[in-house]
Amino acid sequence: MNQAILKLVSENPKTYQVSDFLTIGKDAQCQIQLSGEELAERHFRIERREQTYYIRDLRSPHGTFVNNARIMEAILQEGDLIRAGNQELVFTYKTGEQPVSQFPLKSRNEVWNEELQSLRHVATTDFPVLILGPSGTGKDVIAQAIHNESLRKNATFMSVNCSALSETLIESELFGHVKGSFTGAISDRKGAFEAARNGTLFLDEIGDLSYALQAKLLRALENGEIRPVGADRNIKTDVRIIAATHQSLPEKIREGSFRADLYFRLNVVSVTPPALHNRMEDFEDLLYTFAKKMRVRFSFGAIARLKKHPWPGNIRELKNLVTRAAALYPREHIEEKHIEKLLDKTMLSPAEVDTPNDIPVIKEIEKQMIIKRLTANRGNQRRTAADLGMPKSTLHDRLKYYNIQVENFKV
Repeated sequence: MNQAILKLVSENPKTYQVSDFLTIGKDAQCQIQLSGEELAERHFRIERREQTYYIRDLRSPHGTFVNNARIMEAILQEGDLIRAGNQELVFTYKTGEQPVSQFPLKSRNEVWNEELQSLRHVATTDFPVLILGPSGTGKDVIAQAIHNESLRKNATFMSVNCSALSETLIESELFGHVKGSFTGAISDRKGAFEAARNGTLFLDEIGDLSYALQAKLLRALENGEIRPVGADRNIKTDVRIIAATHQSLPEKIREGSFRADLYFRLNVVSVTPPALHNRMEDFEDLLYTFAKKMRVRFSFGAIARLKKHPWPGNIRELKNLVTRAAALYPREHIEEKHIEKLLDKTMLSPAEVDTPNDIPVIKEIEKQMIIKRLTANRGNQRRTAADLGMPKSTLHDRLKYYNIQVENFKV
């Protein structure tokens, strides 16, 4: 599918790329931040479903217009004129030649995106790739993407977790075995090297592989052949190796638990995906991707609260939170008040965990300000929101959070 773009119609025209999920408004949290009269904090949203782009008004006071027709939700077509406040944008697609090759994984973080895009060249080679970095950062997703962009993409992508099996079983898992080679070996079995022939073998948590097996793995990489457990001859093999670990292999080498020669054999090309808190530019895109699959909706306040969490479990932790939200609050709009129950704080340090006296004082002040303005305005929410300098939707979220009944203020 061609890359969709928005062209700002003004004295200083500007072009924005349209991602799968894009919010436009005056708020600094929006992916496209604009300014101008009658433009709401969060004015409208564009999202892609399958191969179609949809535009949705976010209950803006002055509305969103497509080709001069006010819309709540509409399908965008090539050349459509979008008007929000005094800003006008044209929805269109890039013209001209597309880049010869683009790596499928992208990031809004410029440094990380540059590293990702360099992998499109690496993918077409047979060089080993070593993926480092903390758990939950998507190392398996990167490995799969490298395979999908490689010349081996039509063959098998085989993944083996080196920490999940005992030493005997992992050797059989990698190299296979012959019948009777050990108790339970009732027939010959091909290992991962054979199953992934002409394809890619992903060795996850390579740092947990035993020292003895490291020597056999090195021999397989150096000579291009393996010997199944209990066999008396070697078998030629042809696989591309991608390995990953969250451990520091140089430190394990100094400790004597990892072979330096295997490390240098694997570390021809290395890539280190950053922790989630170091690529928060991608947070809303990732959240939307998971939320779309699980059919969960998060309020603006809830998203803002999630961004303050340090995410020690990285992208995996975020995915688990969305799954938890779908299980605990099916078909509900996830508000800020739900977030504390959804967050997993077991991995946080004491300094990162909110103490009971941290926030409530500020919250109580905010609550009393809302009550004071509601009283003065006799329950009129629009006037109260204007007095407090917040969108009416934000006030609505706060009323639900503080369990304030507006009816009690009306005469």
